[in-house]
Amino acid sequence: MTLTYAQVWWLILGLAALTAFIKAAGPVLLGGRALPPPVTRVIVLMAPTLLSALVVTSVLAAGRSWSVGAHTVGVAVAALMLWRRCPLVLSVLVAVLVTAGLRAL
Repeated sequence: MTLTYAQVWWLILGLAALTAFIKAAGPVLLGGRALPPPVTRVIVLMAPTLLSALVVTSVLAAGRSWSVGAHTVGVAVAALMLWRRCPLVLSVLVAVLVTAGLRAL
């Protein structure tokens, strides 16, 4: 089944409206009240968890299969350097150089 341009734009508009409705539902339903502490703890942990999942799938996935390559080693080097409290710019530069060097081999 293929969609026409008009159907795609209607789908985009519908999803945008649904997103706005979902975002507005929280403040409307809470009415200025604070969230319970267990809910707050879960929400605080969601951003790092989702970011980790995105990084892992970006680094280890190649299409529909898992793979380890030069980019994986570069990200691992950057992670190790950041863990050792090296500056971010230096970590990214070294990761780029390691990845490029491994790809050149």
